[in-house]
Amino acid sequence: MTDLPRLILSRDQLYHGLTAKELARRAKAGTLHRVRQGVYVDGVAWAELKPWEQYRVRVNAAAETAEARLIFGRHSAASVWGIPTIGVHHPVQAVTLTNDGGRSRAGIARHYADPDGLKVYRREGLLVTDRVRTVLDLAAFTPFIESVAPVDHVLKTDRKRRLPPVTKEALLAGAEGNYTAAAIRRIQAAVDFADPLSGSPGESYSRALMRTMGFETPVLQQEFRDAAGLVGYSDFYWKDANVAGEFDGIDKYLKPEYLKGRTAAQAVVDEKRREDRIRATGCGVVRWVWSELMSPGVLEWKLTTAGVPRRRPRCSS
Repeated sequence: MTDLPRLILSRDQLYHGLTAKELARRAKAGTLHRVRQGVYVDGVAWAELKPWEQYRVRVNAAAETAEARLIFGRHSAASVWGIPTIGVHHPVQAVTLTNDGGRSRAGIARHYADPDGLKVYRREGLLVTDRVRTVLDLAAFTPFIESVAPVDHVLKTDRKRRLPPVTKEALLAGAEGNYTAAAIRRIQAAVDFADPLSGSPGESYSRALMRTMGFETPVLQQEFRDAAGLVGYSDFYWKDANVAGEFDGIDKYLKPEYLKGRTAAQAVVDEKRREDRIRATGCGVVRWVWSELMSPGVLEWKLTTAGVPRRRPRCSS
């Protein structure tokens, strides 16, 4: 993650030499950005952050201004653990140990959690629900298409943060006794569908959309070879239709771990050559990007046009 900008707190005006009026004036001019009441960051730095990084700053700001200790949960805990989530307009979320139905105060959504089933960790200076509980809450209380990415993520080692994988058995065991029957069914559906072979949040979200659209579940990371040897691996593959699917995330053209010493232009050329070699084997290729995932009907149209098969109805089996 990009280094997050320093928070400028109006209560610390004696230290940074700016009065509350001056902070407000600079925020109005765009020099500063007001994150929440009494908390600002550099305006240019804020504009350069990705949406999920801006959300992480909002979590830090909430912790700085809270009147009482906060235990962050759901999307907020996920942002601290580095667990990817879908969507960009989530509220800051915390758990409350008082069963009063949960209340939203000062821009923080609060959700009840039974203390007996709660494990809390201190990470990056913040109190958060543990990884299992965080992912289970997301699976229980967000739509299926949004819940798959975080579950996929924790099923594999997080090398960047040196965190071990979580097994499906551990996830299901963690759900016992902590959720209603309906919530457990939602958790079960997400965990059963999850796959550690998913290469990115965009691939996870794509696969979840495919499931809700009624397409056959694809093989992940299918190997392709030709006379010259290994071509590479496709994100998705439908054997019966001989069609490969590729989610074209921007990361592969920007992040060092994907570039492997190449320039972005070289990565684009290499990706085109790889696709040409896959097509030369007789396999069809269909590609899509984030904006197409977010446009209703576009992915479905692309997959249908490419000949990706639908699942057979149960009565036809």
